[in-house]
Amino acid sequence: MFQDIERNVSIAEFRKIYDSTFSILFRVAYRIVADEEAAEDLCQEAFFRLYEKNMVFPNPEEAKYWLIRVVKNAALNYAKRKERERRAYQRAFRELTQIQETGEGILLRQETQSEIQKALEKLPENLRMVLILKEYGELNYKEIGRALGISEGNVKVRIFRARERLAGILAKDG
Repeated sequence: MFQDIERNVSIAEFRKIYDSTFSILFRVAYRIVADEEAAEDLCQEAFFRLYEKNMVFPNPEEAKYWLIRVVKNAALNYAKRKERERRAYQRAFRELTQIQETGEGILLRQETQSEIQKALEKLPENLRMVLILKEYGELNYKEIGRALGISEGNVKVRIFRARERLAGILAKDG
């Protein structure tokens, strides 16, 4: 992957961008799609798009924010497509998804993660995305604002509202 990148971006520059952003991109994608392989594929596709478009940024931070937007959008599209496929499968075969019991600890962890994921899905997209970027992408307010194209103050308000709504949803669902 790093061998032919000589057009406008040096191998060292590309590797620096890759090394500094891959883990963030993966965490964001994983929280949206809930599938490690898919999250990794989405991240790799974002880097291929960066390469194919021969994009040059004034600094690595700008590349990072561009990649976050690409991965976020691709992950949302992937999640929507998978949800449509799941619903179509259930309608066609009238099968319910089954939870495999492999131990009490694993089951409790899976149920908790599932509850949180379902609660996250109930949030409006603008609140869900800031919370995912903050909690799972481990970005600060300024970085989230730059990635989403909103002010830092707006990020703080959205995160506060997202946390309140999430707590309410989790409390209501038990």
